[in-house]
This record gives sequence, structure tokens and C-alpha cells, in this order.
Amino acid sequence: MNTDPIADYLTRIRNAVAASHRVVEIPASKLKKEITKILFDQGYILSYKFDDSTAQGSIKIALKYDKVTKEPVIKKIQRISKPGLRKYAGANELPRILNGLGIAIVSTSHGVMTGKQAQQEKVGGEVLCYVY
Repeated sequence: MNTDPIADYLTRIRNAVAASHRVVEIPASKLKKEITKILFDQGYILSYKFDDSTAQGSIKIALKYDKVTKEPVIKKIQRISKPGLRKYAGANELPRILNGLGIAIVSTSHGVMTGKQAQQEKVGGEVLCYVY
């Protein structure tokens, strides 16, 4: 049993990037699917595919690397709100990551979104992770 599935999701991506893997497979959940869509929309991953052949299903993520230098696009992916210590931020308190170069993924009452989208919609929520 996994006590923090989001931390496991981020760790699998972090480890795959460190090992220069092209594809990583992760057990699926609704929240993980939403985070994957955000990572794709923001350009941090190449593509993704949801496989619902088993009861839980899985997510296959194609990681993105720079064409010239072969450096990974995801430099750091960090869990912020943990099960033992939740981190919440209001619409005015949402952090700017690397002066706007990174993203904060926030779980709000309007769904999972980036920190910038949450500020535009004037909603706060739980800060799940930082990606840059």
C-alpha cells in the first residue's frame, strides 16, 4: 500500500529522467491523469497515453529531452504538500516558480490547475508540486 501516491508518481518521473528513459509507466488515478495533462499542456512531457485495460489502469508518459544537448526538459519536480503537512495557499499567495519559468500545480475547488490559472480564476487551494 502506498501512503502518498502523488509523491510516488513524481518520484517515478524523477527517476526515469535521471536514468534518461524515454517512457515511464505509472499506475493511474484521476488526480495523476490531471497532473499528466497539465505537464503535457505546459510542454514538460512529449506525450502520454492512458491505458485502462486493467482495473486500476496505467499512464504511459513519453519524457521530453532537448534535441541538441539531450538535457531533460524537467530539471526538478518537487512535492510540496505532503500527507503529514498539507500546504494551502490563497489566490493572492500562490508562489511564482523561478520568476515565472516554472509551474506550481494546485488542487482547487475548480479542479487541478497551474498556479497561474488559479490566480486568474481567483481561487486558492492545495499546492501539490513545483515543476521546472
